[in-house]
Amino acid sequence: MPSHDRVRPPLSRRGFLTAGTAAALALAPGPAWAGPRPCGRYGSPTARLTPKTLYVHPADRGDFTSVQAAVTAASGSGWTLVVAPGTYRETVAVDATRTDMTWIGAGDDPRAVVIVYDNAAGTPKPGGGTYGTTGSATTLVQADGFTAHRITFANDWLRADHPGVSGTQAVAIKVQGDRSAFHHCRFLGHQDTLYADSMALGVFARQYFAHCYAEGDVDFVFGRATAVFEHCHFRTLTRTDLSSAPYGFVFAPSTAGANPRGCLVTRSRVTGEAPDAYYKLARPWVPSSDPTARPSLTVRDTHLGPGIDAVAPYANMSDSFPWQDQRFAEYRNTGPGAVVTVPENRPRLTAAEAESHTREVYLGDWRPYERP
Repeated sequence: MPSHDRVRPPLSRRGFLTAGTAAALALAPGPAWAGPRPCGRYGSPTARLTPKTLYVHPADRGDFTSVQAAVTAASGSGWTLVVAPGTYRETVAVDATRTDMTWIGAGDDPRAVVIVYDNAAGTPKPGGGTYGTTGSATTLVQADGFTAHRITFANDWLRADHPGVSGTQAVAIKVQGDRSAFHHCRFLGHQDTLYADSMALGVFARQYFAHCYAEGDVDFVFGRATAVFEHCHFRTLTRTDLSSAPYGFVFAPSTAGANPRGCLVTRSRVTGEAPDAYYKLARPWVPSSDPTARPSLTVRDTHLGPGIDAVAPYANMSDSFPWQDQRFAEYRNTGPGAVVTVPENRPRLTAAEAESHTREVYLGDWRPYERP
């Protein structure tokens, strides 16, 4: 019998779907959203934190009942959206003009505020054609300076419900802005859950994820952003549609060749519900739109559970771009998935090289990890 991680994981999207929204998210009335101040310490429309704070409440006890309506009203820069606990079934887009926006989930746990929809790349669009990977995103953030606290971003499209659809990418969130930070957030999906990207090939967007949880199966953290993941939990899902390994890949960076820094995973953990060695840690994505990409990923000081194939943790997405030619590296990882059995399959940093793979180096003069 394969061994599995013994730590009880956070409630996954699978549980979210099968347990029912109210039960799975524990949305019984509570002091944070019941009573005269539905958003608790974050104020209300009659007692705003600031003049540029808007309140979203599903039962019409805020300024708006949908997140997108609040975003639309928040034109310009520097707005804060306080989102009351609830499930918001909608797609949301923050365009590039709405800079320095902050979303605050008013619950004490990111499970309390869920933004979810169910488009996939192959889902037919009302006007014809299909959505494609980017179009499938439940939430799209293009503005610089975006920050989110304690919110769940989800895409609950399932392959089993759509056997005739071949475009199974279903993005929970696509982030393209520079200085985008997520604190204590959750990203739930299957394929292509978290798309950390930039607005253009020559734009090196910096993104920071702290104390976050992401789950999925195929390439579920991917894109060309300079993205730092610190104290995060990545969880691989099982596959009922496959009978053999690999089930999928945790990371699929597509870093531009001119960008010296891609994805950095530090002080995090990778667990899973799949059998031992059924997942690869990463594979490089060299998009057809950028054949000069040199995907970059460093995983350091991170626990890799038994679901990661320790013998061959990396694979090719295309044989034309072997993973060995890309910028993959590890440093001081632990756990059964980090055991070095075939040294040539585990590119490792020296202590001197590791000094340039830190959040400070990757993020430069932007310090989202410091308390204001």
